[in-house]
Amino acid sequence: MFVKQISVFLENSKGTLSKMTRLLSDAGLDLIALSIADTEHYGILRCIVTDTDKGYQTLRDAGYTVRLTDVLAVCVPDHPGGLANVLDILRDEGISVEYLYSFVRSSGSHALVIFHLSDLEKGYE
Repeated sequence: MFVKQISVFLENSKGTLSKMTRLLSDAGLDLIALSIADTEHYGILRCIVTDTDKGYQTLRDAGYTVRLTDVLAVCVPDHPGGLANVLDILRDEGISVEYLYSFVRSSGSHALVIFHLSDLEKGYE
């Protein structure tokens, strides 16, 4: 399924992540999935929250640089080879994975894997 991902530009300094996640918490938003890519001076936090519009507006109102991106959320069996099988299908269809991150709520069931693909529509098919 398609979902909206919130991307937030964060300065790589002490307490920045804590402050941002507290802001979401205080707004009553739960983080469903989260990824951070960082460099020495800044990071890009990508997340899925329980209410995307509220999360986006909460962060913008607090002065964060925020962007919404369409991504594909896929339930992948949580066992050896589960992700490999999905990646094989994408490869065979000529679809590149630009990035991904995952979240597992119960071990042994399914992982929610968030994909940003070179062709989201084709990946959805």
